[in-house]
Amino acid sequence: MKYLFILAMVAAICGASTVVLADQMASGPYHIMVTLNAQNGSGETGVATLAQDNQDVLVFVSLVGGAATQPMHIHTGTCANLTPAPKYPLSPITNGSSSTRLKGMQLDSLLASPFAINVHKSPNDVKTYVSCGNITK
Repeated sequence: MKYLFILAMVAAICGASTVVLADQMASGPYHIMVTLNAQNGSGETGVATLAQDNQDVLVFVSLVGGAATQPMHIHTGTCANLTPAPKYPLSPITNGSSSTRLKGMQLDSLLASPFAINVHKSPNDVKTYVSCGNITK
């Protein structure tokens, strides 16, 4: 039940209907949810859903407590030990949500090595991390 609530919330924030989002997520072999935890006293928390969609990975993010626009990336490593250079760019968080299609990506490849989703404070302050979640099953 909690999963369905989060799915509906992400769909509403991303402007997609729950049916379309569920359809996209069901078209791949599986999906995972990543909890985004606040960092550096930001209070910014959220959830990211990564779903396989044929040859692409869909990334839907909902973040509470952030600025109007915030850069976000997938980094190699874990939240405790990130490689500073982003590995995969994600669409910025805009008013609390974001959706990105990583073309030609397999979810298995993101699960095979340590990766984390990292949210930055603002376009002018990317060195300050405000939220992060490790990509794991």
